[in-house]
Amino acid sequence: MNIKSFRGGIHPPQRKKITENLPIEPLFPHTNAVCIPITQGGAPNAPIVKVGDTVARGQKIAESDAFMSVPVHASIAGVVKKIENHLVIGNTDALCIIIEDDGSGQTSFMDPLDPFTCTTQDAVKRVRDAGIVGMGGASFPTHVKLNPPKECKIDLLIANGAECEPYLTIDARMMQESASKIVDGIAIAMRITGASRGIIAVEDNKLDVLPYLEKAVAELRANPIGAGARNISVAYCKTKYPQGSEKILIKALTGKEVPSGCLPAHVGCVVNNVGTLKAISEAFREGKPLIERTLTVSGGSCVNPRNIEVPVGTLLGDLIPSSFTLHPGTIKIVVGGPMMGIAMKSANFPIIKSTSGILFLSAKEASIEEEGACIGCGRCIPACHCRLIPVQMMKALKASDLEESKRYGLMDCVECGACDYVCPARIKLVQRFREGKQLERAEIQKKKEMAAAQNSAKGVR
Repeated sequence: MNIKSFRGGIHPPQRKKITENLPIEPLFPHTNAVCIPITQGGAPNAPIVKVGDTVARGQKIAESDAFMSVPVHASIAGVVKKIENHLVIGNTDALCIIIEDDGSGQTSFMDPLDPFTCTTQDAVKRVRDAGIVGMGGASFPTHVKLNPPKECKIDLLIANGAECEPYLTIDARMMQESASKIVDGIAIAMRITGASRGIIAVEDNKLDVLPYLEKAVAELRANPIGAGARNISVAYCKTKYPQGSEKILIKALTGKEVPSGCLPAHVGCVVNNVGTLKAISEAFREGKPLIERTLTVSGGSCVNPRNIEVPVGTLLGDLIPSSFTLHPGTIKIVVGGPMMGIAMKSANFPIIKSTSGILFLSAKEASIEEEGACIGCGRCIPACHCRLIPVQMMKALKASDLEESKRYGLMDCVECGACDYVCPARIKLVQRFREGKQLERAEIQKKKEMAAAQNSAKGVR
């Protein structure tokens, strides 16, 4: 068995055994209501329904004309009760549409569409119309990723099933329970992008999913649904964090390095999470928009961890204690994995399209230690898979020298948290890098505004 890997990375405790053998269970909020943020990836949307409207499951409720946007759909059938700001992931408030179930069960899906006979433009449009975004956590609009710049020739479609974050097992469960849909989604994405090969990347800590994937691939080879559909295989990757980072996955599988400031498409690759590919299959075969989210709920403070599927917009608090109970002393609620996840101030937030997991962490699991002074040990350098120098980036930011921090690689940081994990002083490096990037973005915006003002002034003269 040829195991692929990469330079750098770390080996945090996996803690996947808690849920790895638990099937995906459908759950519904005990309030019979959902709170759906109108924007869940890409450019901002605007509501296209109003309070009092009756909506069907799958009906579009918010959209934008911007190409970089994806519409949002009703995840349950019911009545629009409110349209108001609500706490969302990231601890900010955002406009949400609150829908109360009316018991009708009415649906409004799109008509099925054959992805191998329709035009590429219609296929890209179907992915957008279905509201599909990256389900590995990034929320990047999938139709944009499947429609790369014209100068980029795509040779390889990678299905990301690495799931390298500790605790999370939802991708592994999907690869067991929905292997045929995932493989179908790969074939569809290959057709859209023109890729001649497809690879399903799986870490070697979840080899039990291989029989399911290999069976689905064999069935597709026996009865190919389109040109190139036979050329799909499974690749094994070493269990190491952050193996699931798309640029690292490309390097491990192909040996190609995505240049600084470039996209995977520039080296002929497109990477999609396995959940995203399942959603693509459903959008074409069933006409189903992305209105449900599968995720892992786990952590030492969770009495009954499990893998679940809920309507998009389900408030986490509406699953407690009806579906989940907690041990006393929960220190953190983290959305996503413990390495790159976001700590929330309460459970009163909606699960969205990109929510891959929710962790209830105890004091033993959560890092609540105070920061110390940097001792210059350099452990963060070999841990960085991007080959950056975190310690120098941090020192430059501390000295308010943004240009120096960029010289050491600030804008190439993927915020994986490996440097935080190995730092003996427990310095919150990623937090500082995020703040530095915000400063850089603000500076870029300021320059754009100044240039626009100067151009406007010249036009007046």
